[in-house]
Amino acid sequence: MSAAGIPVPEGEGPVRGVAGPTGLLDVLGVASVVLDTDGRIVLWSPQAEELFGYTAQEALGEFAARLMIHEQHVDLVVKLFADVMETGEGWAGAFPVRHKDGSTRIVEFRNMRLLDDHGDVYALGLAADQSTVRRLERDVALSTRMVAQSPIGLAVLDTDLRYVSVNPALERLNGIPAGEHIGRSIREVLPHLDVDALEAAARQVLATGQPLIDQHTVGVTPADPDDEHAWSVSLYRLEDALGNVLGVAGSVLDVTDQHRAGVEAEAARRRLAVIADASARIGTTLDLERTARELAGVAVPELADTAAVDLLDAVVEGRRSILGPAEPAVIRSLAVTADRSPDVLRAAAPPGHVARYDPDRLVTECVRTGSPVLVAQVRPADLPRIARSADAADLLARAGVHSYLAVPLIARGEVLGALELGRTRNPLPFTEDDLLLARELAARAAVQIDNARWYQNARDTALTLQRSLLPSHPPVTGGLEVASRYQPAGATAEVGGDWFDVIPLDGGKTALVVGDVMGSGINAAATMGRLRTATNTLASLDLDPARLLEHLDKITEGLDHSIATCVYAVHDPQLRQCRIANAGHLPPARIRVGGPPEFLELPTGAPLGVGGVAFSTTTVDLEPGDRLVLYTDGLVETRQHPLDERLNALLDLLGGPDRPLEELCDMLLRTLHQPDNADDVALLVARVQSPGQEG
Repeated sequence: MSAAGIPVPEGEGPVRGVAGPTGLLDVLGVASVVLDTDGRIVLWSPQAEELFGYTAQEALGEFAARLMIHEQHVDLVVKLFADVMETGEGWAGAFPVRHKDGSTRIVEFRNMRLLDDHGDVYALGLAADQSTVRRLERDVALSTRMVAQSPIGLAVLDTDLRYVSVNPALERLNGIPAGEHIGRSIREVLPHLDVDALEAAARQVLATGQPLIDQHTVGVTPADPDDEHAWSVSLYRLEDALGNVLGVAGSVLDVTDQHRAGVEAEAARRRLAVIADASARIGTTLDLERTARELAGVAVPELADTAAVDLLDAVVEGRRSILGPAEPAVIRSLAVTADRSPDVLRAAAPPGHVARYDPDRLVTECVRTGSPVLVAQVRPADLPRIARSADAADLLARAGVHSYLAVPLIARGEVLGALELGRTRNPLPFTEDDLLLARELAARAAVQIDNARWYQNARDTALTLQRSLLPSHPPVTGGLEVASRYQPAGATAEVGGDWFDVIPLDGGKTALVVGDVMGSGINAAATMGRLRTATNTLASLDLDPARLLEHLDKITEGLDHSIATCVYAVHDPQLRQCRIANAGHLPPARIRVGGPPEFLELPTGAPLGVGGVAFSTTTVDLEPGDRLVLYTDGLVETRQHPLDERLNALLDLLGGPDRPLEELCDMLLRTLHQPDNADDVALLVARVQSPGQEG
């Protein structure tokens, strides 16, 4: 409403109530002057005082032409005045006016005839400084041209955040004519953008006056409904000269290319981070199963929600596998990981499981061709070719597997198996970029997996060789009850050269041997076999233990500079004695009936293979019930504890309650030998029997 209570329109919107003044007329400084028919001034506004310099008292009653017009222009002005008064047609133009201070300035005029209720005629002149008018005209013209021709989308919204105007560039960006914007909200025009965020930002600008620069939003518009675009939006509060808030102006710039480049750069950075993570996490050991778990752990959740690492069973066993077009694949599962998807875990073959996959299965195709298989959008008909069984396909459907990718594991030109990936929680399908990353992971991991499987095969061969060389012996022989154990090193360590032997001798005597060839692998196992054979041969000659070690020392020197430690003991049940010689080995322990366990005090001697060092024989008493414990250093040595501490721990265990020898062996290994110990263990325990007890 106006000051008189009359409703007034605001813009092109609905009729509103009282509106505050705008500042445009104040900027123009429009002066009002009313003349009577004689050309005398009868009304003089304050703006006229400011424009012409005369107060109302000085101007009222004066002839306007005489007061304000230079003498040379008086005739022209009088004629224009007469034309307006006689014809009633207004006149607009500019001419020079004399200011009170004597200066002359150009003033823009609008002149028109007025008629009051008595029929009297007057002339109304509206005047403004021409330089001010021209400045505003230039500003408006510049703004109009810039808005119309700008390649940047521009819009003005009122305080209710409804469009007031849009420029042609924004029409093109939105794909909607300007007329369909006016009076409507952002939500009504562009419902597929993040409207809540845009409107919240606009309200914040309205409330604070602080502009919001370069806020990005992503979505689709009718201009390109099939492709997602990105825009940079900046918002500014509009105010008039008096500070009244008019609305919000917004600029919109299409930054789709930069956005996509940024997305690609971020994807590349993520790929590099995943590859760097894979380099650090995959292949930390030479354990095949652990390496497979490390690969699956890197792939989930960075690349996929589920991952399975499968190897061809022939490859695991050390054989090459070349599949024909109609051949099934025999695959061994090594690792399965699923991010919060128990149905996928139930659908997958458990680690260690070996299964046959028909030729039409996608994993079979992957390992047969050595090429990746990508199913970006998994359909129900695809699941039977992905899953290992019909029940597994149902579980995958329940888990929501919607995208599948299998990449081959190839090392040294041989297809080892496949890395299978699936997405359930991640709504995006696998892309070509994901395929590149998966192939890079698979290529790096395949080398580590190949190293681990060859190491495992070599270790299994060495372990088989070593076990074949170790003796089997009766539990009772020559007046002794004997129990023994061989414990290989941890899964990631090579097989060592530890051995033990129980050798029956003439006269009811028994030789007990425990030795350790320095080094590991097949060579150490082979050297151990040679020394064991030599020991058996020399023992049959009934040599003194020290003399036997001297012969073994010379034999060891000839075995490619091998070095070994050894304890050789001969038990004589008739004399109730044991003669023992030591070649650089840890001392045996003796447990006497009714007494505490102790380590025998023996000359340590030098290891076999050193050469030139004499050995000596020590005789110790062994009564019925006494026990003798021979062992290799793998039982007691660790990197974390001093050797003396570990030897004392062994004595503490031997000082416990008497128990069967087999149980004693198990207890010692279980308690002292660490699972990740890098050394193997040979353990031999003998108990002296009473005469006539054997058998």
